[in-house]
Amino acid sequence: MLESAIRKSTGHHGRFKVFLAVDDVEIAEAQQLRYKVFANEMGANLPTAHLGMDIDPYDKLCDHLLVRDTATGEVVGTYRILPPSSAEKAGYYSEHEFDLTRFHFLRPRMAELGRSCVHPEYRSGSVIALLWMGLADYMTRQGHDYVVGCASISMADGGHLAASVYRHIRQKHMSPVEWRAFPRNPLPLESLDNGTPGLPPPLIKGYLRVGAMVCGEPAWDPDFNTADLLMLLPMNQINHNYMRHFVEKRA
Repeated sequence: MLESAIRKSTGHHGRFKVFLAVDDVEIAEAQQLRYKVFANEMGANLPTAHLGMDIDPYDKLCDHLLVRDTATGEVVGTYRILPPSSAEKAGYYSEHEFDLTRFHFLRPRMAELGRSCVHPEYRSGSVIALLWMGLADYMTRQGHDYVVGCASISMADGGHLAASVYRHIRQKHMSPVEWRAFPRNPLPLESLDNGTPGLPPPLIKGYLRVGAMVCGEPAWDPDFNTADLLMLLPMNQINHNYMRHFVEKRA
């Protein structure tokens, strides 16, 4: 976890501020946004739904990156980051969905990105780019070399979109074989892929544009009603130009 002296704003970009949460109040804002996106929009079955928040045990182990719209005061985007030291104690969240055996030698230098979401009215791209800028700053400060995380695709249509998206992106964005993960609950891709075009959701587009790779077939997460792709980004491959230019264009 970051020391309090380092937990500070990473910058203002137009009307947006990207920063690390410094207290439980700001973390709660992220948890409320997650509830709106995961439960209200995607139909996730959350055990803390009665609170109007998405809370799980990993929240206390993670640092929380937020984007605030300074014009409205609302938190409109969030990532949570599990550092390697916490993952060593609790394991990675994504290990519930994937066999990460091939990532063994990366673990001391690998942080995990999770609970990624952006308010539906702010998905034009600038908020996602700002989250990646904040993440890059965090990773540089902490000296971590890799970031791994699940990127979700809605299963509202039964999984056809997920199968199409995977077919679309695996052609150019697959990781090397030594960085492959294997879903514990795989999708029946052949029966779900009906051949229709499937464009990646905005968050997955953000992963790919910044330089991330897909580490294998998607896993089905029944609680969140999503198909999850495991993504890996070596920080030495990050596309800083994408983030900088996209923010300048849209912020």
